[in-house]
Amino acid sequence: MPVYRDDVVVLRTQKLGEADRIVTMLTRQHGKVRAVAKGVRRTASKFGARLEPFMVADVQLYEGRSLDIITQAESIASYGAQITADYPSYTAASAMVETADKLTEAEGSLQQYLLLVGALRSLSRREHGAGLTLDSYLLRALSMAGWAPSFEDCARCGARGTHSAMVVQVGGIVCDDCAAPGSPRLDPATIALLGSLLTGDWEHTKSTPPQTRAQATGVVAAYTQWHLGRGLRSLEHVSR
Repeated sequence: MPVYRDDVVVLRTQKLGEADRIVTMLTRQHGKVRAVAKGVRRTASKFGARLEPFMVADVQLYEGRSLDIITQAESIASYGAQITADYPSYTAASAMVETADKLTEAEGSLQQYLLLVGALRSLSRREHGAGLTLDSYLLRALSMAGWAPSFEDCARCGARGTHSAMVVQVGGIVCDDCAAPGSPRLDPATIALLGSLLTGDWEHTKSTPPQTRAQATGVVAAYTQWHLGRGLRSLEHVSR
């Protein structure tokens, strides 16, 4: 059977039998892969700890009939310990890997892989705050998947100007002519923060007050859940 090797970030795991585990991974070159890690739940396992959620590893696999088999795993970045030691980081990372799991399929997705690895690294280093890092990741991941939000021009007609109505179903901020009755309105500070989260303007995000961050977080959550078509279970437990 063909053998291949790739860099992976572990999204989730589930028990299989008495000692095995099914590992769902986002790879650098092969998209999302589900594979069996045999014997990793035994205390004598050589690479069980390298295949926990949030870990980045160099993995060798061979193709199976239904699931591939992991034969080797070498650690590249051990983000798991730092992330799980901090509850806000852990809940944010859980929402990130669940989002990546829903957005990616078997085809290659290098941009999604690099984005997720960078976000997990930032969480482990406590660079920008867990909530800000998560919101930025969600907006960027959705953009890469084809659902880029508009926080400047009208998302429906493209009209330029200062708009305030937010319609997640349309794709962002819309003008008064395109806004449905009762559409929620955002203040300029919240719109500016959403734009900064999308572009990675961290200097601006850090200077925003908690109330503005809270409103932006609500918008990001609504936008994410609408476009994924189903709720993110992890998002309910995110510590803000």
